[in-house]
Formats: sequence, C-alpha cells, structure tokens
Amino acid sequence: MSELKTQPTEIDPSDFIAAVEHPTRRADAEIMLDVMTRLTGWEPKMWGPSIIGYGSYRYQTANGKWHDFMRVGFSPRKANLVVYILPGYTDFGSILDRIGKYKKGKSCLYINKLADVDMSVLEELIQAGLDDMAKKYPL
Repeated sequence: MSELKTQPTEIDPSDFIAAVEHPTRRADAEIMLDVMTRLTGWEPKMWGPSIIGYGSYRYQTANGKWHDFMRVGFSPRKANLVVYILPGYTDFGSILDRIGKYKKGKSCLYINKLADVDMSVLEELIQAGLDDMAKKYPL
C-alpha cells in the first residue's frame, strides 16, 4: 500500500472541473480533459482533491517502498494550469522550444492559459511523455 498523499479518489473529474471558479481555467480544463482522454485512451480519475490523472504505474523508491501514481495528468490550479508529464522533461527540449509560453517544474508544465501554447505541440509533448513512460514502465 502506498503512503503517498496523492491517491486515486472516487470524485468525478467532470464534477470537479464544473466547480472550478475561474472561467478560463475551467474552459482550459475541459479542453485538457478531452485532449488527454483522446491521447491516452484511458478514463480520467481524480488523484487527490485536485489532479485529474490518466493511467497508472508502480515504482519502487530508494528505501524499498512501492507506490502507484498516474502516468500523466493535469490540474486547473488558481495560479495556472499544471500539466503533469512524468517522469520529467529530460529528453524533450526540442519540443519545449516550440510549445510557447510556460514555466517548467521537475515533472510538470505551468501554463497560464492554453491560448499561450501551441496545442499541437502540447499534444506532441504529452504523447512523448506517454511513450517515455511506456519504455520505463511497460503496461
């Protein structure tokens, strides 16, 4: 059993998105829900109270503990839309150079609004992340 705070829940992702107060963030989340569902072929699932995730994988930490986590996901946060593409962007610099306006975290993109990025490049990045995950953590 995983001890991570971010665990799958029974919250309906569509209900969560409908409750997002910021109209641009809500609209962007609806678009991301459609895009990620189409790209992954998986049903969205809430991970914790605010992340919509797709798929899962199991990994072992250095201390020997096993955890499950989503393969990709997103969250319409107050400050920005966060896109989680795991395990990171080490090999995706050429894609990121073409994506548009964003900030980067360890394994996520911070996007103010989807209008700031090239959606076809964002989809390319999501697919590259999924492909990378499939190599490291086969389905």
